[in-house]
Amino acid sequence: MTIDFHYQRERWDKNILLALVHFAMIAYVILIFYPLFNMVISSLKSTREIFQNPFGLPTAAQFQNYKILWIDRGFGRYFGNSFTVTAISMAFVILLGSMAAFGVSRYQYRLRTWVYMLFLSGIMLPLKVAIIPLFIIIKNLGLMDKHISIILIFIAMGLPSTVFILSGFMKTIPMDLEYAARIDGCNEWMIYQRIVMPITQSAIALVTIYNAVPIWNDFFFPLVFIQSDRLKTLPIGLSTFFGQYSTNWSYLFTGLSIAILPMLLLYVFMSKYFIRGMTAGAIK
Repeated sequence: MTIDFHYQRERWDKNILLALVHFAMIAYVILIFYPLFNMVISSLKSTREIFQNPFGLPTAAQFQNYKILWIDRGFGRYFGNSFTVTAISMAFVILLGSMAAFGVSRYQYRLRTWVYMLFLSGIMLPLKVAIIPLFIIIKNLGLMDKHISIILIFIAMGLPSTVFILSGFMKTIPMDLEYAARIDGCNEWMIYQRIVMPITQSAIALVTIYNAVPIWNDFFFPLVFIQSDRLKTLPIGLSTFFGQYSTNWSYLFTGLSIAILPMLLLYVFMSKYFIRGMTAGAIK
């Protein structure tokens, strides 16, 4: 009887602990999800209604806010600019970063450690610190007020972390796979393309989300290097709703609801690979 009592008490304590953990997780989800929900709901209100009833549902959903913002206020152009800049930047970050990581992780040569440390230095030194010499270089190259200027900067920002993450994954790939591929007649490019890259797809998903979100949300570099309204990205476009004496909060929340959608979809479709990449190597 004593043993059964202790067993039931221990089981009861575990159930209580599990319930508390579930409660904490549910509270955390609500804490994260509610601001997003309130943002979307506020996008369907007028500015007056946002101040009168900030946490309530709209009395009459104003879906025309999205039409006015996308067409009349040119938000579709800002969205397209951000999508173009982010897509091109990420394509080159993944391509160049994976090739550099392949060279660092799969080859043995004298300066291998120094090359690796050179890439790591890009993580330790923020690029915004060098904004003045960077501005002079971009101006002398004639790239001011062009998308190529911020694309090159975003590529330089994403390469260090990409090489760091991908090289760690590529080092875990057994050399036997590479030897077998060489016996079958594969050259270096075929080994990289057909052997290494498919195995590291979870790490590529991790790198994509890790770099795409800061590029998509970046405000500083487009503000410095882009002046034309037709070339502005989403963060710069959102800043136009902040007036000197008033702010159009309904359009601002509408723009934020549109701006968050691509990164949200990116994470939803790549979450499986992202979580696999985050937890890879945790259990041996």
